[in-house]
Amino acid sequence: MEIVLLTALGVGGATVIGAVLGFTFKKISHKFSDIVLAFAAGVMLAAAVIGLILPSLEYGGSGGLPVTVIGILCGALCLNVMDKAVPHLHRLTGVDQESHPGQTDQLNKVLLFVMAIAIHNLPEGIAAGVGFGTGNNAEAVTIAAGIALQNIPEGMVIIAPMLAAGMRPGRTFVAALFTGLIEVLGTLLGYFAVQLSSAILPFALAFAGGTMLYVISDEMIPETHAHGSERGATYSLLAGFCLMLAMSHYLG
Repeated sequence: MEIVLLTALGVGGATVIGAVLGFTFKKISHKFSDIVLAFAAGVMLAAAVIGLILPSLEYGGSGGLPVTVIGILCGALCLNVMDKAVPHLHRLTGVDQESHPGQTDQLNKVLLFVMAIAIHNLPEGIAAGVGFGTGNNAEAVTIAAGIALQNIPEGMVIIAPMLAAGMRPGRTFVAALFTGLIEVLGTLLGYFAVQLSSAILPFALAFAGGTMLYVISDEMIPETHAHGSERGATYSLLAGFCLMLAMSHYLG
């Protein structure tokens, strides 16, 4: 249980680390941001396939394929429904830096942006927690590390719009901390869910994998290909994928 709690704090804390970097480096180029985010996408892609979807097939036994496929689709559908309620992250990332409406309206958009990130962090945290259900702590920590790596640039992204909207630095940091705490909650929820019933493990693993695949395809890749850095982002994604592949091979 201790390692799960530490992992949860690490996953959520990565957002806070990103927020601190966001305060330190307020002017981050799109190219640098895209390369880092693409690398994180590659890490998450490998973690989703190797650490969640393939184990789902393994634990599902001879009839595991339908459960895994349904789980993946349900995970993606869950985030799709969330996207109907909150805007896509890549549509909000720079909106307040490119236009300057009234401060109240601007602040409302930024708070909506923060809420969108918090809502999307919940299933990511669940994915990290579900990974511990396999009993392979090394692989579960690797999955969580991939998610945490993605949280660092995410934490960096949310700082500048909040400061530009006139929010005080202290409140800005608290808002970033809130998004990280949601991920901690999600990690613990995912862990306890599979502990209560091992029968749901194959579905839960596939569901978590589906949410991660959805985030990668719907949010991360479009964002990294939107500012003219497509080639660098593609190779960065491959580098992240290969790194996770190597970690899984030697540590899994």
